[in-house]
Amino acid sequence: MTTFDELLADSPASLSPPVTPPAAAPAVPPAAAPAAPPEPDLRRATDELQRLKEELSRGPDPEATRRQHAKGKLTAPERLELLFDEGTFTEIEPLRRHRASGFGLEARKPHGDGVVIGWGLVHGRTVFAYAHDFRVFGGALGEAHAEKIHKVLDLAEAAGAPVVGLSDGAGARIQEGVTALAGYGGIFRRNTRASGVIPQISVILGPCAGGAAYSPALTDFVFMVRGTSQMFITGPDVVQAVTGEQITHDGLGGADVHAGVSGVSGFVYDDEAECLADVRHLLSLLPQNNRELPPAVRADDPADRRTEALTSLVPAGSQQAYDMRAVIEEIVDDGDYFEVHEAWARNVVCALARLDGHVVGIVANQPTALAGVLDIHGSEKAARFVQFCDAFNIPLVTLVDVPGFLPGVDQEHNGIIRHGAKLLYAYCNATVPRISLVLRKAYGGAYIVMDSRSIGADLSFAWPTNEIAVMGAEGAANVVFRREIAASDDPEATRSRLIKEYKSELMHPYYAAERGLVDDVIDPADTRGTLIRALAMLRRKHAALPERKHGNPPM
Repeated sequence: MTTFDELLADSPASLSPPVTPPAAAPAVPPAAAPAAPPEPDLRRATDELQRLKEELSRGPDPEATRRQHAKGKLTAPERLELLFDEGTFTEIEPLRRHRASGFGLEARKPHGDGVVIGWGLVHGRTVFAYAHDFRVFGGALGEAHAEKIHKVLDLAEAAGAPVVGLSDGAGARIQEGVTALAGYGGIFRRNTRASGVIPQISVILGPCAGGAAYSPALTDFVFMVRGTSQMFITGPDVVQAVTGEQITHDGLGGADVHAGVSGVSGFVYDDEAECLADVRHLLSLLPQNNRELPPAVRADDPADRRTEALTSLVPAGSQQAYDMRAVIEEIVDDGDYFEVHEAWARNVVCALARLDGHVVGIVANQPTALAGVLDIHGSEKAARFVQFCDAFNIPLVTLVDVPGFLPGVDQEHNGIIRHGAKLLYAYCNATVPRISLVLRKAYGGAYIVMDSRSIGADLSFAWPTNEIAVMGAEGAANVVFRREIAASDDPEATRSRLIKEYKSELMHPYYAAERGLVDDVIDPADTRGTLIRALAMLRRKHAALPERKHGNPPM
């Protein structure tokens, strides 16, 4: 048998070419040894870091800063200097850069990505903030930009401290597509989660368009500056293209529009410095979170100071107008109060003030506007304020002089029932100390809604000029005695007599007190002292709501 080795030996040479020894490789000189890495030098690295931080503090471009100032606007760092106590702001993630590519973004990766975040002190207490930097990408929000805001919102909630957003941006960064939109979603979710947990304040200092406008709408208070602040979902160009309406940016969503027409903004100012000063003042009146009481201060205004001026400020005649703000000024410490939504729904006054150094929320009818009636906007304004005060442990004082709800087809068709129920729900759901004071008239359902004893006010007081009834005597007489008046030989004389009888029997100042619906009828000069003593008694009030996921208030 032929073996495999024998077959291999018999095969053609082409199948097994002869093996020749390899030629000797030419001599190669030895490679040079690689250079040794430089020795670590912390001092040099620190110097480099310092140069980078100085570069960041100067901003991206002097020309961009000049353009910002030319518009009457401050830069993000300048705004933060005004907001915080001097030298207390600590920035985080200043070196953050975006990771996006395409449309030229890979060549533009500035540090910070157009937003400054961090924390500092305001009147000695911790506050978090983020500030859009319009000089970088027009302040537009991309993925990294949004993640920085997510970071500071999470920190604020975890630390239990207020957060202030300084908005000056062009909306979502179009080049980053859906990731920018998702970034807004993360902000909205955090705004909602922190609602009623920590105070959230939005300060609009430039454009705030599209989805960006919804974050401020979710926060507790919105500040705006005339001439530079605008908020809208769709801009003037889109409005004109879709509806044919022509309007300017300010006319569509400027500061005065949102402060006086839409009610989106609670405060409006002529310049940024004045605006940020009032943000600081508001923060001084608020607790850090929903587990704390508002900060108290030592009051120089005596707690037992008599308010004699009230007897001349408020006319006895229920048809005569007066300015409720003058009443508030007379009652509160040093006449100092901070009104919310001053230019919107003027028939209701909502304000924060102090009584004997302790913060209170005041809700009052305003007889100089629509006679102080409750309407759709007034009910919404007061309901939102009551909910805020209740969320943050701020006692409520309600000053009542209300002729009823505003009648009218527009009011009914636009849902006065639903909107009025918002205020009713807010009061009924509130567990903070609640005191109501009837100065003059309190008629019908509006009397009930303005924190009457029947819906849970802890204490109810009244002045000796109060008229608490289903309706005014004139209207009541026309309804109750309609036939008797019509059959009379002298209808006017009969009407006059019956009005007097109705007033004497059902509308005298002590009728409600006799039935326990008013705790006491007081001298107007004793108003301040009475309120302060009552609030001191109620300071440790504790009231628990039924266990539930949440209520279902009218929307």
